Amino acid sequence: MKKRGLGKGLDAIFAENDMEDRNHSVTLQIRDIEPNRDQPRKEFSEEALQDLAESIAQHGVLQPLLVRPLLDGGYQLVAGERRWRAARIAGLTEVPAVIREMSDHEMAELALVENLQREDLTPLEEAEGYQLLIDTYGMTQEEVAKAVGKSRPAVTNALRLLGLPEEVRDMVSAGILTAGHARTLLAFENEEEIIEAAKQAAERGMTVRDLEAMAKRAAAPKKEKPRSQRSRYFEEAELALKEQLGRRVTVTGTAKKGVLQIEFYGEEDLQDLLKNFGKE
Repeated sequence: MKKRGLGKGLDAIFAENDMEDRNHSVTLQIRDIEPNRDQPRKEFSEEALQDLAESIAQHGVLQPLLVRPLLDGGYQLVAGERRWRAARIAGLTEVPAVIREMSDHEMAELALVENLQREDLTPLEEAEGYQLLIDTYGMTQEEVAKAVGKSRPAVTNALRLLGLPEEVRDMVSAGILTAGHARTLLAFENEEEIIEAAKQAAERGMTVRDLEAMAKRAAAPKKEKPRSQRSRYFEEAELALKEQLGRRVTVTGTAKKGVLQIEFYGEEDLQDLLKNFGKE
């Protein structure tokens, strides 16, 4: 299987690992292997693990784990935590593994890429994985995008989910709301509105399109409050900009002057925003 967008370092690791999976795996004691503390994937289905454990009990671990040696002895998992967990459930004491020297940075990238390629991550786990690469290893959004084979806007949009209230993030992690719902919720004005909209979306089984319509209604002028013609114009401009730019926009002012506020998410996102105004 061809791996794309991983950079020379990770491509080499994958290629070497594919070769060693077939020819040079070794047998290690499970007790000598520790999990990756920065594993992007946080949620593991107990039912799926039990099914895999039953298969492993019957057929063994068919695909070796990928581990790296630790300075104080033992090994740390890089890829294959589901197999490692299931093997323990199945009562195995030994597992096949490929041992590969790699840096913390390489391990973090590879663990994230493996999960993304297997589509094992929730939208928030994906976003947290990107943030880990940025915060811990000083990578830019562009570098993260190249490392995981995604576009930079896709990485930026994923990172925006981390700005949601914790209560809403929990709903996304639990699968109650999708990533599409979560991104749409960012269009609401404040945390209180976001939480209320999220609850309504969950209770009513709203589609993303339903939620988008709700966001537009929330941003529209409130009929019960009398407004000047100029104020209505500001609100129409604000709504149009929100729809065009896909982010929170606030327009305030008088007939003579005003203030336009546009939210952005990091320097690279600001560069993308400037391109909308013809600035490179």
